[in-house]
Amino acid sequence: MNVLLQAAASPSGGMGGTLLMMVAIFAVFYFFMIRPQQKKQKEIQKSRETMKTGDKVVTSGGIHGRIKEVGDTWFLVEVADGVRLKFEKSSVYASTTDAAQQSQTK
Repeated sequence: MNVLLQAAASPSGGMGGTLLMMVAIFAVFYFFMIRPQQKKQKEIQKSRETMKTGDKVVTSGGIHGRIKEVGDTWFLVEVADGVRLKFEKSSVYASTTDAAQQSQTK
């Protein structure tokens, strides 16, 4: 009976072990999930800043087109002959085929 009371009074591991485990879990999440996502977002933002008239793009909705005009916060994209749509810069990505062609020419 005395052994049961002692085991209940001092659980194994204590606060130090629990705190160490929480820090380790946070570190794993940071280095395997948060940090790579931040790098990817920086690359996307950098590519948006370098986009210019004539570049092929894809919107977040899947619409393919070519940039006709660039504003401070928007792109005017021609999706067909004479059909132009205005998109926020945050919803436009570089076309993968256009990016592949540029990397081959470098």
